[in-house]
Amino acid sequence: MRILIPLIIIASIINSYAQVNCEAYKYYGNELKYKACKIAEKRNGHYQFSRAYQEAWDEALAIDSTFAYAYRSKSTAYLKSGDFVTWKKLIDKAIKYDPQGELFYRASCRYQFFRDYQGAINDIELLDSLLDYNIGYSQNGDYHLNIIKALSYKALGNIDLALEIFEKQLNDSTHSIGIYDYLHIGVLNLELGNYAKAIDYFKKQELENDIAENRYYIALAYKKSGNTKECNDNLVIAKKKHQSEVRMLDTYVEKMDQIYLVDIENELSAMGNK
Repeated sequence: MRILIPLIIIASIINSYAQVNCEAYKYYGNELKYKACKIAEKRNGHYQFSRAYQEAWDEALAIDSTFAYAYRSKSTAYLKSGDFVTWKKLIDKAIKYDPQGELFYRASCRYQFFRDYQGAINDIELLDSLLDYNIGYSQNGDYHLNIIKALSYKALGNIDLALEIFEKQLNDSTHSIGIYDYLHIGVLNLELGNYAKAIDYFKKQELENDIAENRYYIALAYKKSGNTKECNDNLVIAKKKHQSEVRMLDTYVEKMDQIYLVDIENELSAMGNK
């Protein structure tokens, strides 16, 4: 069983996408990184894509060229603007100097932005080999990294292994259920033909985060089970939720298992319901 580190001061440095706590460096006697971090604080209030923002991190790196957090922070603007080559150079430097603290970020981005599923798996497994505590969550907080690992295996076609990893993570007493966890494992079971089990997971998702996708997929599970009434009823709810923007959403990319209004409407048409 993994050992969770309760110290807030450690959590402020390791595996965090929030603003770094400069005082943590001072606490551990790293005066160079403390000075670099304090210099970087001048970025506050500057637009992420501005020269001032980038220059603040450059000043910090001029003090400490091994300041991994600065490389990651600089990389984010390049990622969001589509300059993936520069992003990769910067995030690789961050991982060079702090693999334990930065691998989570590259793994998350490989999964989310690049569909580099094998790369995401490799980064997660490397991070897991370096830590003796919980490896943590994606940079946007949507998924535990082991859930990303499971979804990556699914994308690579290994659904059985994906399901095994998913179930192991959900059965971990330390796991906090994510906003899409039950939806994804429900879809996995649906694809494997485990319709009753899929419906059970979709009902659990309904209690956590009842979105259009959940109603759509539970409708498909009911359809496969021969329950046309429940299928139709849930498709109607799915359409209303989608039209009300109660659905999966990512500002930058399409999420796995995300659906569109046309998907719902096509199923309703197939059921003879407009």
